[in-house]
Parts: sequence; C-alpha cells; structure tokens
Amino acid sequence: MLSLAKQNEIKDEILKERLDTVLPPLMLECGIDAWIVACREYNEDPLFHALTPSRFMTARRTTILVLAMKNGKAERYCINMHDDELEKYYVQDYHAQTETQMEALTRVLKSLDPQKIAINISDHYAYTDGLSVGLYRQLMKELPKELTDRFVSSDDIGIRFLETRSSKELEIYPEVMKIALDIIESTFSKERIIPGKTTCRDLMDYMEQRVNDLGIVTWFESTIDLQRKDGMHGDDCVIERGDLLHCDFGIRYLNLCTDTQRLCYISKEDETELPAELVNAVERNHRFQDIVRSNMKTGISGNDVFVHSIEMAKKEGLRPILYTHPLGFHGHAAGPTIGLFSNQHPIPVKGDLKLHNDTAYALELSIIEYLECYQRDTYIFTEESVVLKDNKVSFLASERKSIYMI
Repeated sequence: MLSLAKQNEIKDEILKERLDTVLPPLMLECGIDAWIVACREYNEDPLFHALTPSRFMTARRTTILVLAMKNGKAERYCINMHDDELEKYYVQDYHAQTETQMEALTRVLKSLDPQKIAINISDHYAYTDGLSVGLYRQLMKELPKELTDRFVSSDDIGIRFLETRSSKELEIYPEVMKIALDIIESTFSKERIIPGKTTCRDLMDYMEQRVNDLGIVTWFESTIDLQRKDGMHGDDCVIERGDLLHCDFGIRYLNLCTDTQRLCYISKEDETELPAELVNAVERNHRFQDIVRSNMKTGISGNDVFVHSIEMAKKEGLRPILYTHPLGFHGHAAGPTIGLFSNQHPIPVKGDLKLHNDTAYALELSIIEYLECYQRDTYIFTEESVVLKDNKVSFLASERKSIYMI
C-alpha cells in the first residue's frame, strides 16, 4: 500500500489530468458553456470530491466552483475564501471585503457570457442533483434573470465527466483491482475457513477488518453467503464441506472503486478436484460474460446491450440474469444501467444512456444451473471489473478466476 502522502499526490495528479484533458472536450460535446457546482460545508454535492483536491476535504462555509469554456479554452474559478490547495486548480475570484459570493458569481458569469449554464439539479440522477434547495433559491433570487434563464440541468456533463476515466486512472486501475483480489484470496483460504466452525459472518468481519487495517474503505458491506441442498444461507451460518460460498466485495482506493464476486467450493473429504458439473457451470457463466462483453459497444444503449445479451444467452440454452453497472468514482457509478437483478427488463432513462470509450463497469451477472450435487437450481454468481476502451471490453484482473477450492 502507498503512504497517505503518496496516495494524495496521485489523486491530485489525476484531478489535474481530469480537469485539463477530460473535462474540456466533454463540455464541448455536451454543449455546456459554464458549470456551477455550489455547496455548503458538511452538505457537499456528490460531485464536489470529484472536482476538488485531496486535502480540500469539505466545502468552506459555502464553496462555489465555476468551470467554463470561453473561445474554445477551459477556465476554472472558485468563488471561495482563500485556500492554497484549492487555488492550485482554480482561480480564486472573490473579494470578500467588497462583495458577496453571489455578486462575485454574477461578475464572473457576466465576464464569461455563457449561453448554457449547468447546475446540479436532476429528475433522474443522484450524482447531478446535489444543489441544495436553499442554495438554488439563493441563486434564483440573487443572480440576475438574464443569467438564471440560461440554467439547465447538469445531467449530460455530470454523467459524462464522472463516467470517463483518464489515462492515469486506466493505468492504475489494475493495481486497485489487485488489492481487492488479494483480500478475497486471503479470505477464501484454508487458513481462514475451517469447515464445521467458521461462519459467513466470520469471513465478512475478516474482510472488513483487513480493509480497515490497510487504511482503505469498502463502498458497501462485504457479503458472504453460501448455497447447499437446503438453499441459500448467510450471516451466522456455519460453513460445511460441500458448500458453495459466494462473496461480493468492493473497495475504494485512489478514488477508484472495484466490485467483484467470486465463488469458493469447500471440498468433501474424498474430493481432490472441483465437481465436473460445477466446473461446467462456471464455464457456461464465462460464456455469458463473453456474450455481454461482445455487445458492449460505444454508441449502444445499456438497454440494447441487455436485450441482445439475454436473447443470445437464451438461444445457447443458458438461464441468464444480467445486472451490469458502471464503475469508477462511485461503486454504482454514473452511466448506463444494463439490467437489474430484481428487474430483468429494459430500464427506463438510466438504461437508455449510451456506452462510451474510456469507461469502467462491474460486469455483474449470473446464470441458474441445476446441479446434481445440490439437487436444486443453483446461482452461479460472478462479477468482474472491466474497462471499455477502443470499443473493446477487457478485464482489470490479470486472469478470470471465478471459483476457488478449499
């Protein structure tokens, strides 16, 4: 693990790269001339930390950022009290002794004369709905109508900025993934699992403690459950020989999230290899992964990927469930939704978003297989963190090892 100072250094290098090279072309693509991100201390906008340096941990009283395009060039301002860290990335343009923040914002916007001004209000997306009601009312009251009439939702620019990974992020993402896999592998080990004694909760507690000891965080509660003849169990269930364990685990490190599911078979006393039917089921699951990957192309909507993938899988005799989602600064990140576990149909609005290059996804899916060893339908859960680049989906992990054996 990198030192905290080195982590902050890398995160800030990435921030500069994203502001300098990722944001400007996206603003042109989305037709946004200026973007206002305003929030109050301890009620930060979901986009706040994606736009500010690592040591600028909260808004200072009220922080207002303005990101703008003028004559084809990108400009960035902070309407904020003086702060050395923030001013490495934004031009401070607020004179507290002679003007209010809203007066300063008005002055800056008039000098830029943007025709479309994005603010973070949204009917559909949490990421771009971070402008509080109080600040919205203040903007509408204190800015001239000639500017407020130009307000539009930041849905397009906010989602495109959050979902797009910079070259530096794509470079380090496999290292983030390796840390997550190391923790999973140390969990699914004979040192950690003692049949007849270890519980699912023991393994979940171990994973959470391991993450804490490394100084990183999980973005959702680590999950361990198991399947056996009498169904699916979790929490305080004691692990026995012949069980099929399943983990769902995701970390956040260097501002990048992973999301991974793996299986682990606990062998019976006389077994030295995985049951053949289980091996076959995992291979069929891999086939479904490849079907989905083949349909993930730029310019295609999440709903189209879902429909085509399900149709292809069923034609090959699979019983598929698809619930792939974007991955990046957040775990359930901005971008197109490709099915939901609880809703195996095209998803309105979020599923209509199109796929783009330089984006990451949790290739989350499963198939249902009847396994004789359990005498029941069994879920074959898998989830891989992947990147869509140059219209090709590749794995962040060095190998696709979906199942372990103890």
